[in-house]
Amino acid sequence: MREHDEDRSGRAQGLSRRRALSIGGALGLVAVTGLSTAAALARRPSITGAELRSAVPLPPAFQVPLPLPAVLAPVSTSGGADRYEITQREASAEILPGVKTPLWTYEGAFPGPTIESRRGRPITVTHRNELPVPTVMHLHGGHTPAASDGYPTDLVLPEGRHDAAMPAGHGSGHGMDDPRAVVTHLTRDHDFPLDQRPTLLWYHDHRMDFTAPAIWRGLAGLHIVRDDAEDDLGLPAGRRELPLMITDRAFGADGGLAYPALDPTLRERPGVREAYLAGVLGDVILVNGAPWPVHEVDTARHRLRVLNASNARHYELEAVADDGRRLDLVQIGADQGLLAAPVTHRLLPIAPAERYDVIIDFSGVPAGGRVRLLNRLGVGRTRDVMAFQVARQATDDSRIPRTLSDDLPAWRRSDAVRVRDFSFRTGRMDGDHGWLIGGLPFDPARTDVTVRLGDVEVWRLVADVHHPVHLHLVGFRVLSRGGRAPLPHDAGLKDTVSLRPGEAVEIITRFDGYRGRYLFHCHNAEHEDMGMMANLEII
Repeated sequence: MREHDEDRSGRAQGLSRRRALSIGGALGLVAVTGLSTAAALARRPSITGAELRSAVPLPPAFQVPLPLPAVLAPVSTSGGADRYEITQREASAEILPGVKTPLWTYEGAFPGPTIESRRGRPITVTHRNELPVPTVMHLHGGHTPAASDGYPTDLVLPEGRHDAAMPAGHGSGHGMDDPRAVVTHLTRDHDFPLDQRPTLLWYHDHRMDFTAPAIWRGLAGLHIVRDDAEDDLGLPAGRRELPLMITDRAFGADGGLAYPALDPTLRERPGVREAYLAGVLGDVILVNGAPWPVHEVDTARHRLRVLNASNARHYELEAVADDGRRLDLVQIGADQGLLAAPVTHRLLPIAPAERYDVIIDFSGVPAGGRVRLLNRLGVGRTRDVMAFQVARQATDDSRIPRTLSDDLPAWRRSDAVRVRDFSFRTGRMDGDHGWLIGGLPFDPARTDVTVRLGDVEVWRLVADVHHPVHLHLVGFRVLSRGGRAPLPHDAGLKDTVSLRPGEAVEIITRFDGYRGRYLFHCHNAEHEDMGMMANLEII
């Protein structure tokens, strides 16, 4: 990490050439030759990660109906706030037809139940841990006080466990005590003021060193924030508003979720087998927990609230009718809510943890026709995502206003009190492979960046391979990519930005709302577990 000209990235030792090349592909090249090779790779980005292959027969695409996650009812609505309760527990589900798959779940479902809340109306969510391991819950994209943000060492211990020791392992704080950790037994209350723009958030496990396998096993759910101004825009609503959580998974011969963990119990030793150090990809694309599903629509506009909840897989989405015609993807929102005005795409890239709010108009597709949502970055079965079956003619009174919102922040470079530089790249960590920010692996006891509440800063981020970078607490605007203007999909207020191989991106934000300890990190979940996080202290 570098503030102006102070560069500490040289502290990281480089991988040996033999060790680096054993990791494979673009990652090995970058580890040996540095960012110059990565810059060349940026011309045609590759996928960062290795794919697991399922050991069970897979169903044909577009046969399983799209499930819609249940909306969780509050247990109390008194006192101007809503209270929810969620139990984290083991369950099994029929993800592949005729096959039972054990899962770790929120409320027995994958995805977990959706919470729908109103802007400015506080809620409290009590999580109860009935799993065999400690857990941490983070509301991704939430404008949340530090005590409820889900810091990775703020563990909720399961029954029978009374210590909060970190596992011994290959770095990133393993074996270190965190004197600021707040550990509870069985339950924890998370208070969310929800003083933020309406948008699609998501909640997921964030435990130190084990985020990736916990999400893979099912610990993820959606949270939608609404307000009156958005409700009055006339956007597609009701059954024409579809939340879509896209994930990839692989299945073992017993029907369980395959994952290359060094410790399958996820209790002691973190990390994955060497072939998957760059990230774990599955060969089955799930939407809302169903493989390559199909959903009936009518000849009208539909609002798709899209989340990429995959550990490492990137997608480039396009909507294609059976006659080969591509439909417009009209983007109306980003991670942190509505854009100022719509942006039309034919192809929409989406990195892990990014969300896009898009509208597809099916009025030009005849009843009986079909539209496939495809992934241009996929190969074979991973090229298909889901399908929409146009079942009937219908009237449509929805609209897409030319002006969607007027409350986006107007930060300028001249407002910034500081410019910081951060490199996201592979390196050595306690003698083993790791993923580093500014040459350093994560240490919960070290403060990496200190900012003053209310300050505006510009951050310059540079990557070796793909790194989706996420800031907790605040949203930001993308100022530039590679010294040029942002890309069309960079519009609006974001909390996660996709860095492509060898790419430099500038972002601007204001650190407001709350003081305390937060994080920024790569949201390739395997990278995150292997050290690619840093502490952000707001004073």
